[in-house]
Amino acid sequence: MKNNLTIKEIDRIIEMAWEDRTPFEAIEFQFGLPESEVIKLMRTELKQSSFNLWRKRVNSGVSKKHLMKRNSEINRFKCSRQRTISLNKISKR
Repeated sequence: MKNNLTIKEIDRIIEMAWEDRTPFEAIEFQFGLPESEVIKLMRTELKQSSFNLWRKRVNSGVSKKHLMKRNSEINRFKCSRQRTISLNKISKR
């Protein structure tokens, strides 16, 4: 898993995992890592206290990391202001 990823990709996965509105399915779609692999990656890359805070937040009602917890009207993985192919950068307004 981790051996095939660049440092830049690992950083982006961690960033996406911290974002409340980015579901695990989006990470799997973009990087091919299922939820269990993302959790393993977070466990190895974060300090123990940071990992514990992240897991607590993901399992709380605040986070929408699982599609089944999201509003059914939200049917996209990206922001409407994001360019089609932008390496996850928000376009200039």
